[in-house]
Amino acid sequence: MTVPDSHIRLSRRGALRCLGAVAVLAPFPALAAMPQGFEQWRYGFRARALAKGISSATWSRCMGRIEPDMSVFNKMRKQPEFHEKIWQYINRRVSDWRIIAGKEALRKNEALFSRIERDFGVERGTLLALWGVETAFGDPLVQKNHMRPVFPSLAALAWNEPRRRAYWETELINALRIVDKGWSTPEEMRGSWAGAMGHSQWMPEVWLNVGIDYDRDGRVSPFGKPDDALGSTARYLIKRGKYHRGEHWGYEVRAPGGASGSRSYAAWAAAGVQRADGQVFPQPNASAKLWIPEPGGPAFLLGPNFYAVRSYNPSMNYALSICHLGDRILGAPPFIQPFPGSERALTLAEVQEVQTRLTQAGFDTGGTDGRVGNDTMKAVKDFQARVGLPPDGYAGLKVLAKLRQGL
Repeated sequence: MTVPDSHIRLSRRGALRCLGAVAVLAPFPALAAMPQGFEQWRYGFRARALAKGISSATWSRCMGRIEPDMSVFNKMRKQPEFHEKIWQYINRRVSDWRIIAGKEALRKNEALFSRIERDFGVERGTLLALWGVETAFGDPLVQKNHMRPVFPSLAALAWNEPRRRAYWETELINALRIVDKGWSTPEEMRGSWAGAMGHSQWMPEVWLNVGIDYDRDGRVSPFGKPDDALGSTARYLIKRGKYHRGEHWGYEVRAPGGASGSRSYAAWAAAGVQRADGQVFPQPNASAKLWIPEPGGPAFLLGPNFYAVRSYNPSMNYALSICHLGDRILGAPPFIQPFPGSERALTLAEVQEVQTRLTQAGFDTGGTDGRVGNDTMKAVKDFQARVGLPPDGYAGLKVLAKLRQGL
C-alpha cells in the first residue's frame, strides 16, 4: 500500500509465478540455475542484516536457500494499462460484490468495529472500504491465487533494482525483523510483487512502525484474524493521515457557480452550498474544501478525513471511491448527481454474467465470482478490441449488451 504505485493495488491480480511450491516448504528450495551475482550479493547482505540485529536463525529460515523472484521486474515494467474515466474507476471499486461482502464483514466483526470506533474515532465505513478494496475483506483466496511470497520478491528487488536498491534492502530487513519478532512466518508472508502484505497491504516498514497488537495476543499479526490489521489501520489514519475523530469525510453537495476555497460547513451553507440529499451539515463548525471532479458532475465538500484516506494512496479518485464505498456499505445511496456520460454499475449477477459469457467466448476472466480484477479487465479489453468497442477494459452495460448478442 505504501509503495510509490499504491495499486501495485493491483499487481496482486497477476498470476502467481514464484518458486513453484515455495508457499508450503520451509526453508525456500534452491532452484537449479541461480542468477549470476545473486550469491555474492546475498553473502554481503547477510552481514548487513545481522548487523541490524537479525538473528542468524531467522536469516537461515528466510534467506538460507532462497531464489530471487525475477518475475517482479516484468511486473514493474508491465503494470496493466486501463484508461478509466472517474465514474468507471468508482463503479469498479464501489461494486455490488463489495457492498454485499462489506455488509457481511461488518456483521461478522460488529464488536471489533465498535471497539475501534470507541478507541480511535475512525468510522467503520472507512475501515470496511479500505479492507474490501485492498484484500477483498481478507479473503484467503486472494492470498492463495493473487499474492506471491514476499521474501523472493524483495530479495530480487534489493539485489538487482538499481534505482531504489537501498529502499528495497531496508524493506527486506524489515520483513526479516517481522519474522524475528514472531509476528509471522516466511511461508505466511505473501503479498504484492513489491512486498505489500496482510489485510491492509502494507509494506513491512509500516507494519513495524504503525502496527499494534490490538487483540492482545503478544504479537502484531498482518494475517489471520483482522483485529490487528484493522486496529492498526485506524492508527495509521490518525498518525499518518491526521484523521479527525468523529468527523465524516465529507458530503455530496449542490454548489452555485463560482464557489471555491476552504471554509466551515456553516460558511458554505451561508454561501448557498447545500447537501445534495437535503440534510443539514451535522458539524457546522468543521472545515471543508469544495471539489468538483468534472464539470457537470457531482460536487463534494471534503473534510480532513477525506485527505486522511488519501494518505493511504495519493489519488483523489481512490480516496473518493473508498469514502463512497464506506457509505454504501452502511446503506447510503449512489451519488445523486451522475458523472457526465456515466452509466450505472452492473449488479453482482450482471458481472457474473459478463464473466461467464467471456469465459465461454474464450477469454480468461480468472473466475466468475462477480469480482472485477485485472484478469477480467484484460478479458473485457480483448473482447472490446474484437467487436469494435473502445478497448478501455470496463465491464459495463455496453459490453454486456454485446455479449448477449453472441458476438
